[in-house]
Amino acid sequence: MRIDVVTIFPEYLEPLNVSLVGKARARGQLDVRLHDLRDWTHDRHRTVDDTPYGGGPGMVMKPEPWGEALDAVLAAGPSAGDGAPVLVVPTPSGRPFTQELAVELAARPWLIFTPARYEGIDRRVIDDYAERLDVREVSIGDYVLAGGEAPVLVMVEAVARLLPGVLGNAESHRDDSFAPGAMAGLLEGPVYTKPPEWRGRAVPEVLISGHHGRIGRWRRDEALRRTSTHRPDLVERCDPAALDKRDLATLAELGWEPGPDGRFGRASRPVEE
Repeated sequence: MRIDVVTIFPEYLEPLNVSLVGKARARGQLDVRLHDLRDWTHDRHRTVDDTPYGGGPGMVMKPEPWGEALDAVLAAGPSAGDGAPVLVVPTPSGRPFTQELAVELAARPWLIFTPARYEGIDRRVIDDYAERLDVREVSIGDYVLAGGEAPVLVMVEAVARLLPGVLGNAESHRDDSFAPGAMAGLLEGPVYTKPPEWRGRAVPEVLISGHHGRIGRWRRDEALRRTSTHRPDLVERCDPAALDKRDLATLAELGWEPGPDGRFGRASRPVEE
């Protein structure tokens, strides 16, 4: 996979040289290229922003440097026959970045990220490239950062670890929180390692029982409990067809019951007088 990032702070992306992403780059599994947006400015101050039309606080990133930068990246990239890029625009106003989207992007051969600063990029840039590219405006959460570089780090790592050969164990991401399949989009449960006892706290007995069926059931129940506690919205959205009788019993113990449409909601409790 090829990843291009256009930014005014290339040094912010230095973490892409370490850990799993750095190793993937060193092995040639991931081709990451950083581009300084200011290389496409033409004044001595290397200006990339200006005041917004209509007034208001802050500055807006100018369309000219972005247009020239993206044109140059596209011209230097693979031919159309090798797979057109996806233009990923980090923005608080975008669609949520999810594991599902990470899986989708991991299947694409080329991603171009446009982390902005200030109040964002002149809208005409996004609209122009959307006419010929697959443009995704993506948010990593309901909060605002100083710029889009941190979201790029988040998204690149989430995508890169899904590429074949990047993780040492190809099965490692199968039971991730939010992963489709076995855990039906639930959060992952707690994990333990040696020693069997630490500060008076023992590893749950079932995990050292050697009984794979009981272990699998325990992990499933713990995933349901953690999801119920931390992300009840995921329980409300889960597909009842993906749950077995034991799942239903565990959810009932946790105060959930299926509604007329089959989806789950909190069980109603009688009002105490």
